[in-house]
Amino acid sequence: MKPHEMGVAEIGRALRAHEVSSLEITEHLLTRLTEQQRLGAFLATDADAARAQARSADARLAQGAGGPLLGVPVAHKDIFVTRGLASTAGSKMLAGYASPFDATVVARLTEAGMVTLGKLNCDEFAMGSANENSAFGPVRNPWNEARVPGGSSGGSAAAVAARLVPAATGTDTGGSIRQPASFCGITGIKPTYGVCSRYGMIAFASSLDQAGPLARSAEDCALLLSAMSGFDPRDATSAERAPQDFHARMLAPRPGASAARPLEGLRIGLPREFFPAALAADVEAAVRAALAELEKLGATLVDVSLPRTELSIPVYYIIAPAEASSNLSRFDGVKFGHRAAHYADLLDMYKKTRAEGFGPEVKRRIMIGTYVLSHGYYDAYYLQAQRLRRMIADDFQACFKSCDLIAGPVAPTVAWQIGAQGDPLQNYLADIFTLPASLAGLPGMSVPAGSGAHGMPVGLQLVGNYFDEGRLLHAAHALQQASDFHSRAPAGV
Repeated sequence: MKPHEMGVAEIGRALRAHEVSSLEITEHLLTRLTEQQRLGAFLATDADAARAQARSADARLAQGAGGPLLGVPVAHKDIFVTRGLASTAGSKMLAGYASPFDATVVARLTEAGMVTLGKLNCDEFAMGSANENSAFGPVRNPWNEARVPGGSSGGSAAAVAARLVPAATGTDTGGSIRQPASFCGITGIKPTYGVCSRYGMIAFASSLDQAGPLARSAEDCALLLSAMSGFDPRDATSAERAPQDFHARMLAPRPGASAARPLEGLRIGLPREFFPAALAADVEAAVRAALAELEKLGATLVDVSLPRTELSIPVYYIIAPAEASSNLSRFDGVKFGHRAAHYADLLDMYKKTRAEGFGPEVKRRIMIGTYVLSHGYYDAYYLQAQRLRRMIADDFQACFKSCDLIAGPVAPTVAWQIGAQGDPLQNYLADIFTLPASLAGLPGMSVPAGSGAHGMPVGLQLVGNYFDEGRLLHAAHALQQASDFHSRAPAGV
């Protein structure tokens, strides 16, 4: 098996068995990502630094060290700041910005021995559902290069799907891990809000942003999430919980279950709102087939309701832009980032810097956010949206009284053609199934569920209760042990 054909767990086992070296794998992948630049997935690489990390990992392996991630390559979404590699958030505003420190997520994976191959393209400041909003060009879906990979973690998803890297970090504000994972036929998990530190993550919407891994399988995601997560005193929103071994929790058998029916007793809720008439028939067919597989594994399907699902779009697109308008106020050309070359005075510098540095979608959301926070509109829009957000979270808790997990599609359609969604509202509507869990702060993941129209991947979404990532990963792993959807690769890869 060639190095790029192996996932995280497989590479880790091969390294510990001394069947291959980290340097050999790193060199192989560096060559691949150079050859496939047309996908637009990578924004920055440092081959010499990657080789140095690989040599260090090989030395530790030779001395008997054997962590599951030691020597395994990874790449980071360019929303995480990194020393030695530019951190741009996909924006001209931060072009060439050099951070003096690593984000906590990056630092923890480095401490686990992972080899950083580079930084991955994303929608500007993580604002988008297609990865068409990057200042450095769109990312192309490796299953069909005329189609989008999803967003905002499109570079991460495309790089994993194209076998350029076995795993990548991403962030999910309203679905930005789950939706690109679905569009690219890989696995991605957004943990409970607060499980992974936001320190060093360039902020979009602080009450929603959460880091998570994208990889080929639930097992690979569990290994990364175990290393990424944990309390960080530098992040005021970090959950004060002891470190967890998600991989061990994923493998732990359910009480009363058997090898043939590992999900015996698991109740999976199907919200009727997640299967509307407007859901594409090909997506529904793939999702229903995956649900049937879960039933064969012992799970019971239960009808539930999330009655405020449709309200999640207006609620999200009030709260997220409001927080973005506040977070992005720091980009004024004074301390760091882009500054206009010519200006008359300080106010003129502010105006020209922000006009030049931000792209259209970022400007749109800043304007929306500033409006809903302005005097006379705060109570009517922002405060009302926060009330509805609590009601959406309450709807989930009502569902969890009769089920253990919630399932449905990740997106209403498969990935669309690049440039096909000219109306921003159409992109916003594509988030209908991922937004509710984000607003509630719940963990959710996308699991490959087969193919839809034009042979494009379809993802099954699983949502769990707070801090129930172990059960999510267990169900996803059971499905992947019984199917091969997650092992399928784009043609020519």
